[in-house]
Amino acid sequence: MTTTDSKLETTGVSTSAGTGSRGSRILGITTIIAMGWLVAFGLGFSPEDRDQREAVRLLYVHVPTIWIAYLAFVVTAIGSAMYLFTKKKSLGWDRLAGASAEIGTIFVAVTLVVGALWGRLTWGVFWQWDARLTTTALLFVTYIGYLAVRQLGGTHEQRARRSAVIGLLAVLEIPLVHWSVRLWRSLHQEATVLGTDADVNMDGLMLFSLFVGVVAFTLLYVWLLMHRTRGMAMEDYLDDRGLDEALEARRAEGEPVARGDGAN
Repeated sequence: MTTTDSKLETTGVSTSAGTGSRGSRILGITTIIAMGWLVAFGLGFSPEDRDQREAVRLLYVHVPTIWIAYLAFVVTAIGSAMYLFTKKKSLGWDRLAGASAEIGTIFVAVTLVVGALWGRLTWGVFWQWDARLTTTALLFVTYIGYLAVRQLGGTHEQRARRSAVIGLLAVLEIPLVHWSVRLWRSLHQEATVLGTDADVNMDGLMLFSLFVGVVAFTLLYVWLLMHRTRGMAMEDYLDDRGLDEALEARRAEGEPVARGDGAN
């Protein structure tokens, strides 16, 4: 077994079995069921809103995706901190941080798209340079930049170090996004569930539908995270294996030269 094979074995990923496992398959089935449950409650059982009418159904996707995006970016920050401040410097933490950031960025993109549709139905326009919308777009661009930095050249360790620093700084934007509706005059409504007054002024079935959305997207996040971290481990393995093969080829090319020098 080569050194890179041994490294991959420690991540629990087989080079031939892909990124799936019994646990991930069970989780995937559970996620599909939860998503079906969300569709049933979001489109069927939940009533329309008094003011927003049918547009309120978009919030069962809009709100959970941004909450899970926050969670994903916090996980990125935790993975970054664990890589920077622990002695072992395990690349597993870096892969966890990178995978979580990718998923969180996708969820923010979904939030922005669904939010634009909601804005068109309620405000009459797809986009306003509103405080909440602008800070959310800034959060999205920041993590696009984080992902771009991960693609720069260098060793895995160099990638991990520079990404970890950005991951710890970027997460500081989340409070800015969350509190933007109170820091500035905003068209966006304030938090209905996570408000500071702890008063949840929401129909029970609507609240339950929102809860179903949070559960469904959380399961989807965990399922994607499992596959993406294993995929990143495979990518690192292939990079290391390619480097090992290149070094072996160079050594093989040097052998005839060495023998020729000896003959002389």
